[in-house]
Amino acid sequence: MREHLDCAIFGTTCSEPWVSPWLAAHTDGRLRLHSLGAVDASHPASAAALAASSMRLRRFDACLLPVAEQNLAWARRALSASRGVLHTPLLALAHQLKAAALDDLYALGLADFIRAPACPHELRARIEHLLDDRRYHVAVAARGRVGESAPRYQGAPGADTQEAICANILDRSGQELDAYAAASASRCATSKESFRAAKSKVIERFERAYITAALGRHSGNIAMAARAAQKHRRAFWALMRKHEIDATPFRGAPAPNRARDG
Repeated sequence: MREHLDCAIFGTTCSEPWVSPWLAAHTDGRLRLHSLGAVDASHPASAAALAASSMRLRRFDACLLPVAEQNLAWARRALSASRGVLHTPLLALAHQLKAAALDDLYALGLADFIRAPACPHELRARIEHLLDDRRYHVAVAARGRVGESAPRYQGAPGADTQEAICANILDRSGQELDAYAAASASRCATSKESFRAAKSKVIERFERAYITAALGRHSGNIAMAARAAQKHRRAFWALMRKHEIDATPFRGAPAPNRARDG
């Protein structure tokens, strides 16, 4: 267990009245909370701000999203725009939300939630649990790289596995991608799909995941993403059109209050 954890607070202006008093009363020194400012949830482009902060959020162990009825629609759009972009676990600081709303947020990529006003000790425990779960999966993959011959993705990769790989495909090693490809091929071989159809499906998923991750890493800058991918900009743009990928959600809109570390 680490001595300190760093958690970012990514809020909206409408959540500040009930979040600020909780932050002021926070006393757990082992969990450091850092306010990244607040965006205006009523602004149409503000939903892209979370995805645009993906690189900045990498320095934190987790990110806390204060969510109430007033900014629930914004939270849904922000999570949807962030899928496949963020690498930092997202937790909701839920204020009087119903179970159906929380289920929607989970489906959009929320890792966990805690009810407001939250206990700092419970929040730290939840973040530790998320980090331990990630460390476990990293350790399993590492064992495969060190010398195990069997692929780590046994059987047919489920939707959760596919989504996890697509979320950080640019950071995956060759061995991990080989294991995933082997498991996908094994599944396809036992189905009625032809070799051509199965291969086309795997390539299509890889292309979509790669282009999405590249745009997220470069905040929607197509020229920079294409250069990093070592592809001509026209070819990169053609892949975007092929998979109907829009760069707009990856471009952060300027927030009314500039982000700051607290």
